[in-house]
Amino acid sequence: MENSLLCSRLYVISISSVKKKLILLLIMLLLWAYTLYSCMGYCATMPSPIMDSNRDKESQGTGRRTDASEVEILPRLLPRPQGWEDLETDYEESSPRTYSRDLLNNEDWDDAKSEQSAADLSALSSFSNGSGSKKLPQAIIIGVKKGGTRALLEFLRVHPDIRAVGAEPHFFDRNYNNGLDWYRDLMPKTLEGQITMEKTPSYFVTREAPARIYAMSRDTKVIVVVRDPVTRAISDYTQTLSKKPDIPSFESLTFKNRTTGLIDTSWSAIQIGIYAKHLENWLQYFPMGQILFVSGERLISDPAGELGKVQDFLGLKRIITDKHFYFNQTKGFPCLKKAEGSSKPHCLGKTKGRTHPNIDREVVQRLRDFYRPFNMKFYQMTGHNFGWD
Repeated sequence: MENSLLCSRLYVISISSVKKKLILLLIMLLLWAYTLYSCMGYCATMPSPIMDSNRDKESQGTGRRTDASEVEILPRLLPRPQGWEDLETDYEESSPRTYSRDLLNNEDWDDAKSEQSAADLSALSSFSNGSGSKKLPQAIIIGVKKGGTRALLEFLRVHPDIRAVGAEPHFFDRNYNNGLDWYRDLMPKTLEGQITMEKTPSYFVTREAPARIYAMSRDTKVIVVVRDPVTRAISDYTQTLSKKPDIPSFESLTFKNRTTGLIDTSWSAIQIGIYAKHLENWLQYFPMGQILFVSGERLISDPAGELGKVQDFLGLKRIITDKHFYFNQTKGFPCLKKAEGSSKPHCLGKTKGRTHPNIDREVVQRLRDFYRPFNMKFYQMTGHNFGWD
């Protein structure tokens, strides 16, 4: 009896021990399975050198666009964009060969860096142009100096179908002897359907420019940014004064004889503003339908409106709209919310928006009286009243 009871107890203990071992083994199996699952999940997220290599080969073979991770690497390989500079100088720039590519722009950079920036960014220009080809410009901003040509060009470059030279080539006034091949080589590459542009404000007042542009292509579209000639003359003088502080006063340069009030039209700051006279020269070669006049004042007060007219004139879809601009109260003119090649807002550089010197009111009035008949003729010729009087 006792033996039977003892065996029964041993059997129960044995069964209990086996159960504990089975439970322990099951727990270990679950832990092992969880560890294996976690490891597999982690390894799946690790980059595979072989697969990445294959993806690179596929990318090169198919010519597909780079993905987001590749795009993040590009800024490290390409030159850093530089700022906008006022290139509407007194026509004393270095050789255009130095400036033969597009400029991408950041706000307020040092003028000392401006000459190098265009050359440094030539690689970026070529990269973004892909497999396009260089063409002679189909549209040219021909003037006027200190009218707002730099702002217009930079605004237009937001449009994906416009490619433009950043600096002023001065081909049709100073470098014409270099030939059209030299001129074409300055242009950025363009794809089918894109328009090549350049701007050189001195063309408008250069007697030979209309005939030379016509000889290049009679279908060329020309754009003229015009501004109140009195304000334009003062702005012109202000720019020169910033470079040559020892020049005579505005008043002394304006008059041949202050007593008689005779205006000195040989001074370029005055002569440029006689728009009707210069336009007559252009109308000998180009019909009014191929010339667009942009208001420098409206380019400040309503940039999207003026850009709409320019896009229509060029036969392009209206892509540049109000959403691209904001008004900078400090500078006093509109800026781009997003400039070409950048994701940040940008304004033209320090050389834009200079404070004008105080000019005697009598001198200003004499100038207004002088320009009035020329303005009226210009209004009649263009069919548009710019409201300067």
